Amino acid sequence: MRIAHFSDLHLLDLTEVGVHRFLNKRFVGYANLRLKRAHVHRAAYVGAIAREVRRLDVAHVVITGDLTNLALETEFAMARNLLERDLGLDPSRVTIVPGNHDLYTRGAERKKRFAEYIGHYMKSDLPDLAVEVAAGAFPIVKLRDHVAFIGLSSAVPRPPFVASGRLGEEQLDALARVLAHPEVARRTAVVAVHHPAHNPPSRLKARVEGLDDADALLAQIAKLDHCLLLHGHLHRRIQRVTATTRGKFFAVGATSASLDHDDEARMAGFNAYEIGDDGAIASVEAHVYEPARESFRIDSVPKLV
Repeated sequence: MRIAHFSDLHLLDLTEVGVHRFLNKRFVGYANLRLKRAHVHRAAYVGAIAREVRRLDVAHVVITGDLTNLALETEFAMARNLLERDLGLDPSRVTIVPGNHDLYTRGAERKKRFAEYIGHYMKSDLPDLAVEVAAGAFPIVKLRDHVAFIGLSSAVPRPPFVASGRLGEEQLDALARVLAHPEVARRTAVVAVHHPAHNPPSRLKARVEGLDDADALLAQIAKLDHCLLLHGHLHRRIQRVTATTRGKFFAVGATSASLDHDDEARMAGFNAYEIGDDGAIASVEAHVYEPARESFRIDSVPKLV
């Protein structure tokens, strides 16, 4: 099975957005955009990636969050329209999970904005095993041939300057039930979550940017024969291959799909994966966007030991 994975679209749309909408954490986010990000995140790159993924006609697409910048209605509408127009795949072939920017404020959580605009991509084959979290009902499970796609939400509203995530005990318990389900257990698990499961070594940085319950997630993944754990958040391509008592699992991050950057590991693009009939991860590729040529170059995803 061929799978495509992109992340961190960071689409920005301030059309008819009043000043009063910035009297909260958005003020900090908007200032950050103007000072650091406005010149490097390009929505046109996301459209090019979506069209290339559609051209490749992969079996399934995984998008690991941060579709928006400030969790505004205009941004969610922009993301939905781009996915429907440029990616153009039936929602059953796409697994999308939220990032911290998609629940940027308490208002976005309270109004369930992510589910309102992206809900048609969130239909699960095992809905009775899901629990309600900040972004909706998770885990999302999509059973496809010899693969089980499992979407988790690590997105929770945080105070300014904090971008960490949390799964929560209820969702982790639900994940355990999902992984034990016979229809999942006989398949290779592809787990999608915005925040990486391997936290930075600095305790302070982990609190500010990491996943609060990363160890609990890794403990469940370590029990599987094969697993592909996909994430975003770091805005760079990265992979770790970890041995377990029963085999090994791959944790692979995608860069930001809109990022214009000199570093090849950070330049916009998407990842592609092949899962063999035996359930093993057969290949991991980086498709790096080259805007001058309006094409993609296939490269390797940098490994961390």
